[in-house]
Amino acid sequence: MSPTPRSLNQCFTVDDLRALAKARLPRAVFDFYDGGAEDEQTLKANRAAFEQLRWRPQVLRNVSTVHCDSALFGRPLGLPLAIAPTGAAGFGHPDADIGLAQAAARRNIPYTLSSSATTSIEVIADKAGGRLWFQAYVLKDQAFFWKMVDRARVAGYESLIITVDLAVGGKRVRDLRNHFGIPFRFTARNAIDFASCPRWLTRLLYRGMPTQENMRGMDGGEPTARGVRAASALASSVGRNHDASFDFDRLAQVRDRWPGRLIVKGVNRGDDAARLVQLGCDALVVSNHGGRQLDGGRASLEALPEVLAGVAGRIPVWMDGGVRHGGDIARAIAMGAGGVLVGRATLYGAVAQGPAGAQRALDILEEELRRTLALCGVTRIADLSADLLASR
Repeated sequence: MSPTPRSLNQCFTVDDLRALAKARLPRAVFDFYDGGAEDEQTLKANRAAFEQLRWRPQVLRNVSTVHCDSALFGRPLGLPLAIAPTGAAGFGHPDADIGLAQAAARRNIPYTLSSSATTSIEVIADKAGGRLWFQAYVLKDQAFFWKMVDRARVAGYESLIITVDLAVGGKRVRDLRNHFGIPFRFTARNAIDFASCPRWLTRLLYRGMPTQENMRGMDGGEPTARGVRAASALASSVGRNHDASFDFDRLAQVRDRWPGRLIVKGVNRGDDAARLVQLGCDALVVSNHGGRQLDGGRASLEALPEVLAGVAGRIPVWMDGGVRHGGDIARAIAMGAGGVLVGRATLYGAVAQGPAGAQRALDILEEELRRTLALCGVTRIADLSADLLASR
C-alpha cells in the first residue's frame, strides 16, 4: 500500500489526490464526495467497466509529437474533457469552485457550475471566464428554476445542462451513518469528526459556513444563522426540492426558452437518446450520476454503445462516471464518446488544496492521456478507435 501523500508534490495519480483529500477532510465531508448510493454497486461498476478493457497497441509508429486537443460544437478544446458539476465543493475547500473553473479556463475546456455550488453564477463568470456551462436542477419551484436559467444566460454561460436522472434523491448510506444531512445538526458523532481536522475547521470558522449561493431565496430548507441553508444540507435537499413530474414536454419548454446549447445529462438508453435528439438537444451525456442515485444500474461505459446507436451520429455523445486516469479518457473516446466529463477526479484535488489541487488533477490527467496515446501508437485524439481495445 502506498503511503498517504502529505502534499501535492507527492501526488502522482488521482488516487493520490483522493488520499490527500481523505487525510485533510472530516470523514463526513470526504464521504459525501466519495460515496455512492446504497451498496455502491453502480459506483464500483463505473470503475470496473474501464478495468475490463485492455489495449491492443500499435507499434513502430512515429509518436514523437502527440496532440491532445479536440473540439465540440465547432470550437476547439484543449483536452477532450469538461469539468462535471459537483455540488457543495466549497465545504471541502472555500476556493474549490473558483479553482476548478479557473483551471478549466487555462486548459480551454468547459467548466460546469452546479445549481448547488457554493459559488454563484455571477462570481464564476467574473473571476474565471472561459467556456462556462450551467447545470440546472429541475426544481419544484419553477419560478426559481427559470430565474437561475435566466441568470446563467445573462452571465454569458454558453451551455445549459439538464440532469435527468434525479427524479428523487438517492439513498446515500454513508451520509446517513455520518449524520450528514438536512437540516444539519451537530451531534456527538459529527462534532468529534469535525474536531479531528483542526486545519479544516479553522479555515471553515475563518471563512464562514459555505452556502448554496445559487439557491438563495428559494423556498424550503431550514435557515442557518445567516438565513440560508448550509452546504452540508445538500445530501437530501436536492432530492427533496427536485420536481419528479419533469418530463419530455417540460424539457421541450426548456429547449424553447434557452437560446444556447442544451445538453442533457443522465441518459442510459438508446430510445431515450433518439427522442432527445428529435426534441432538439445539442449533446447528451451518458451518466448514472456517479453511482449516487440508482444503485444496481449499469456502468456508464457499458451504456455508451446503446446511446450512441440511438443518436446515430446526429449530435455529440459524451460520458462520465469512473474516470480516474488519462487512459480512461482514451478508452471512452475509443469506444465512441466525443469526450468525458470528470467529477471526482478533479474534485479530489480541489477539496484537498483548492486551486492548486484542481490544476494538479488536470496536469495528471493530461500527462496520462498524452502518454497513453503515444504508447498506443497514435498521435491525435481522432485516431483513437475500438480497434485499439480488447475485452478482458
